[in-house]
Amino acid sequence: MIKVGLTGNMGSGKSIIASIFEVLGVPVFIADLSARRFLNDPLITHAVIKRFGQGILKGTEVDRRKMADIVFTDPAALNSLQNIIHPKVREDFMHWCELHNDKPYIIQEAAVLFESGFTELFDKIITVSSPESLRVQRITERDGLTRDEILMRMAYQWDQAKKEQASDWVIINDGTRPVIPQVLEIHRQLLQT
Repeated sequence: MIKVGLTGNMGSGKSIIASIFEVLGVPVFIADLSARRFLNDPLITHAVIKRFGQGILKGTEVDRRKMADIVFTDPAALNSLQNIIHPKVREDFMHWCELHNDKPYIIQEAAVLFESGFTELFDKIITVSSPESLRVQRITERDGLTRDEILMRMAYQWDQAKKEQASDWVIINDGTRPVIPQVLEIHRQLLQT
């Protein structure tokens, strides 16, 4: 089984690309969903409270908006959160892979694939690439963040060109070039591997 990492910066359209692969019958692990689930696991919540204090809670759950406001203004805080969450996500992914080991290939979608050091888990990497202005527009519409908030968060991700250079394939999602033919070509190549 080939393990494929699917990445791209915020607003690039990774989720759309992942859903196309799913339609093709490819199992897709969404790292962000795994991280969200673990964030409210009692052991993880305890570790987060220990590091960030009770004020990070909304009721009994970690307030993701408060957490984002903290970690995207403080690199040390972001690193601390990643050190708490990423080992659990990695473990979850490895278990998930065992459940799908009869497939020709699987995909993990993760925005911070390179930044988190997860790349050694993968045989191939796909980066979804979009112009920054379009990414900002998508995030504003999706999350209601301001341009400054978006740019602050983007600053914690690798430059898009650096991700492209480190990838086996790049899917251009610029709103003009169709993505489905690009996905189908990658799918064809992976099935022939």
